[in-house]
Amino acid sequence: MKKVVWLLLDNRMGSVGQALGVGQALDKNLFELVEKKIVYNFFAALPNYLKGASLLGVVAESKKELQAPYPDLVISASRRTACVARYIKKKSKGHTKIVQILHPGTELEDFDLIFLPEHDSHKKSNENTFFVVGCPHRVTDDVLATAKEKWQEQFASLPKPLTALIIGGSIKKAPFSLANAQALAEKTAAFMRQTKGALLIADSKRTGRESRDLIVSHLKDFPSHMFLWGSEGENPYLGYLACADNIIVTGDSVSMCSEACGTGKPVYVFAGENWLTNKHYRFIHSLFKEHYATELAEGIKDFKPKSTLNSGKEIAQKIHEAMF
Repeated sequence: MKKVVWLLLDNRMGSVGQALGVGQALDKNLFELVEKKIVYNFFAALPNYLKGASLLGVVAESKKELQAPYPDLVISASRRTACVARYIKKKSKGHTKIVQILHPGTELEDFDLIFLPEHDSHKKSNENTFFVVGCPHRVTDDVLATAKEKWQEQFASLPKPLTALIIGGSIKKAPFSLANAQALAEKTAAFMRQTKGALLIADSKRTGRESRDLIVSHLKDFPSHMFLWGSEGENPYLGYLACADNIIVTGDSVSMCSEACGTGKPVYVFAGENWLTNKHYRFIHSLFKEHYATELAEGIKDFKPKSTLNSGKEIAQKIHEAMF
């Protein structure tokens, strides 16, 4: 009989992508996946040590979806869903195992397996804690093949090679400044003058209108396909990753960088100045150290990644060993 797995999916797309990435990597002959949508109320902002193993921060509708029969396994991928996972384990009287992606914040002993990115290795851990490079994601060979089949015709008229430019933006501690936008645009332009071809440009809500317009204006002379924040129609993000020959990505998002490195293509990371946190720099350096990516710098390097980054597979293997 298959083991039933609940994936706790909240409103944070980075966390959702990580939970789904691990779920996708599990053997479907052994595990049955059930997605549980978690919607929060204002109590969700309370620290985990106050909420404990409870549904205090969850709306009534979501609570109805978290009742017995409880699963064999719960995968939680954020601090807020950690409380929900602990609640399920308590209500199941210990039958349900918990796998936590990212640091749960408190009560580490309640979790059967915890997976943290290497750049968080300074945080409190225990014997059930394991470290991986980057984060799990949904970018697999099958996903890329499907996206390429869907989108390649739309990019067929563009000169090759294709370079995807994936732009993030402001983080909690710092905005994405115009100076960094200018530096990204200039380095991308230099890259394009050497590689030729065309750009596939995607930004995010965090990029900001001024920074986005500056980048687009600076790169206007290069052939391109763009999907900018607020554009109508289906987002071609996966199509960009699938069809690109090279990928330039900003270093402000662990998820974006991990997904880019999940393609197995040459990835060039832009870190900027006076922008990213020490945590971001530790993460980026881990990508460089393990040769999954390199720096976006003046003068293109003959870079080829050593392998494809997919920590979801590592995590799935550990789960299999723990469950069987």
